[in-house]
Amino acid sequence: MKHVVSVSIGSSKRDHRAQLTFLGQEFILERRGTDGDMNKAIAMIKELDGKVDAFGMGGIDIWIWGGKRRYTFRDAKKIAAAAQKTPIVDGSGLKNTLERRVIYQIIERDPDLLRDKNVVMVSALDRFGMAEALQDAGCKTMYGDFIFALGIPIPLYRLSTLYNVIAPILAPIAVRLPFKLVYPTGEKQEKTYPDSRFKKYYDWADVIAGDWHMIKKYLPRQVDGKVFITNTVTQADVEMLRSHGAGLLITTTPEVQGRSFGTNVMEAMLVAYMGKPLDQIRPEDYTELMEKANFQPRFVQLN
Repeated sequence: MKHVVSVSIGSSKRDHRAQLTFLGQEFILERRGTDGDMNKAIAMIKELDGKVDAFGMGGIDIWIWGGKRRYTFRDAKKIAAAAQKTPIVDGSGLKNTLERRVIYQIIERDPDLLRDKNVVMVSALDRFGMAEALQDAGCKTMYGDFIFALGIPIPLYRLSTLYNVIAPILAPIAVRLPFKLVYPTGEKQEKTYPDSRFKKYYDWADVIAGDWHMIKKYLPRQVDGKVFITNTVTQADVEMLRSHGAGLLITTTPEVQGRSFGTNVMEAMLVAYMGKPLDQIRPEDYTELMEKANFQPRFVQLN
């Protein structure tokens, strides 16, 4: 049996453990939160290094992408360096493959769900595969990287502007900041600001897509009938969306015993299954495995 552990700097209240069979291989998947404590995350990885088959790094990205250019978070690099024997991934491999693929699967299932719709993509630099697929799908997309990461009310409507103009200026600064300043960690993941000045962006949208914690932070009290495309949601998160009037929830990874695990967990599972060094894994390897296992997005009708 293979053992995958996601060490997250997020809230420990979201911890989960599940056992499943993937393409004939038995797995234990675990998510362990450190409540924003990066030193605790580093210590946990060092303790488990060489004892588990793969690590996911949760609550933090190693990289963000601006077009073809990659920017590395300083804090994430420190955490990743704690794993000397066991491979560690942050989900980027699936954000480029799985999440891009999910948008096309949605279109195949229901072309009208995204066609000509207003979409708020809370952070395109974080989920670049999804952002590019939404652009290809012809959605009227607003990219909220300034809004949801930095709290600056500057909406962007062209992905090329974000990649070619904003990212070369913004990203090198953002990746050097303490990560807690650009993304909710620890207990901050439980705090929401429903009456924020950003409510108007949710009101404009038919579809809200991207990282769940960024979506949740400013989620208004009423989002009647809106579609959410996200991930890493617990049953409590599903009920929150239902109580706020959301129409449909689509998660990019399948449900595993009551919740959708983060892309970092699922990528770590695929890495452990392949048993190859990270530098030998191609994006096509992920796609082939997902097709072989018939990975499908999860659709939850809420209201």
